[in-house]
Amino acid sequence: MIVTLIVICEVGFWVLLAGGLALRYVARMPRAGAAVLLMEPLLEVVLLVVTAIDLKNGAEPDWKHGLAAVYVGFTLVMGHRTIKWIDARVSHRYFGGAAPVAPPKYGMARAVNEWKIAGRWVLAAAIALGLLQSAIWYVGGDGDIGSLRTWQYRMLVLAGINVVIAGAYTLFPKKAPAGAASVGAERPGSSTKL
Repeated sequence: MIVTLIVICEVGFWVLLAGGLALRYVARMPRAGAAVLLMEPLLEVVLLVVTAIDLKNGAEPDWKHGLAAVYVGFTLVMGHRTIKWIDARVSHRYFGGAAPVAPPKYGMARAVNEWKIAGRWVLAAAIALGLLQSAIWYVGGDGDIGSLRTWQYRMLVLAGINVVIAGAYTLFPKKAPAGAASVGAERPGSSTKL
């Protein structure tokens, strides 16, 4: 049931996103579009409540409960950026909006950008870790919490990888080729949601 709800929440995210953008640009109703986009966090609340109810009703904590906590953490942090990223591109490509600004590709400006990306991933992992720890405390010593602990380790590794990437750009900044502009493409996954 939890996995099905996660899939429903992910599909719901994209449906609300498409609906909000359609209202904003096609129907020329920006306030209605914003209202639809603001309903996105309700999906995470529903998932969190259903997961807590499932555990309260005696379900043995497993990978599905851990995945729900991770999904909520990453959607809370990355969801807004994903919406802004897609909104800027839809506006530019189809409705004559300003071109999206590409992040810096070289030097310390790139390092600063990588630290911002790492900060978002670390925050998402911290939220997931907190939700996982809450589930562990909620279940108590009587339940098998091994799968929840496994998700916690995965979140620590993911946060660590992002910090290492940002640190590498700080210690070894990428140099621009002669005559190159200081803008470029984003690192894959830099503003996408999990």
